[in-house]
Amino acid sequence: MTSDVPLQTVARAFEVLDLLEREREAGPAEIAELMGVNRSTAHDYLVSLEATGFVVREAGRYRIGYRFLERGSLLKYRNRFFHSSDVVLRKLSEQSDELAQLGQEEDGEWVMLHEEGDLTSVQTGTYPGFRTPIHSHAAGKVLLAHLPDERVDELLDVDELEAVTEHTVTDPDVLRTELDAINDEGYAIDREEQVVGIGFVACPVIEDGELLGSVSVACPTGRLEQDDYREDLIRNVRAAAEEIAVNYRYY
Repeated sequence: MTSDVPLQTVARAFEVLDLLEREREAGPAEIAELMGVNRSTAHDYLVSLEATGFVVREAGRYRIGYRFLERGSLLKYRNRFFHSSDVVLRKLSEQSDELAQLGQEEDGEWVMLHEEGDLTSVQTGTYPGFRTPIHSHAAGKVLLAHLPDERVDELLDVDELEAVTEHTVTDPDVLRTELDAINDEGYAIDREEQVVGIGFVACPVIEDGELLGSVSVACPTGRLEQDDYREDLIRNVRAAAEEIAVNYRYY
C-alpha cells in the first residue's frame, strides 16, 4: 500500500491515523496487530503522533484529537468558494425544504465542503470532509462532466467503476453517455446511486470558464419522481449555482 511513497515512516504514521479513525480508539497491541508490526514499533508511532497533538492518549488508549477539526475548519473557512456559497446554500435549503450541499473535486473524488438544512429530513451520512467516488452521485457527476477530457479519460480508464449502492452506474461507457447528457442539460440527477432511498439534483458552479464545484439538493427518491417537484428543484439549484458564481466573481 505504501511501497511507492518516498518516506515510508510518514506513510506508516498516516496508516496509524487511518486505523485510529476506523477503530475510534486503540492501544499499541491492537495497532501492532492491525499493522503487522511489533508492539514497540506501534507504540513509537502512537507516542510520536501524541507529541504532535494530533493523537490523544486517555487511559492508555489512543484516539484522533480535535486538532484535525481545527485544521479542517481553517481550510474550509479560508475557502473563497465556501464564503461565496454559505448564504446561498442556506437560502436553497429553505426554498426546497431539503438538505443542500456544496462540494468540490479532489483526487478523483467528490468532497463535501458544507451543507445546510434539517438533517432529520434525509439521512445521507455526510459531513464536511466526506468523500465519495466522483461518479457515484449527481453532485460528483456534474463535476466529472466538466473536467478536461484527458482527466475524464484518466478517471474512467477502468473495466468497472466502484459501486456505492446497487444503483451506482459502474460501466464507464454508460457513464460517458450520461456525462454528455449532463453537459447538454446543465444539471444531473441520480436516484439512489449514493444512498438508498435518496436522490440528488446537482448543478456545476462555473465562473469565467473555471469549474469551482457543485451545488446540490438531496431528497427522498419518492419526491424526486414527482415531475413538478423535480422541476422546481432543478430550477432552484440552477439559480443557486448562478448566484454563487456571481458572488465568487465579486468576493
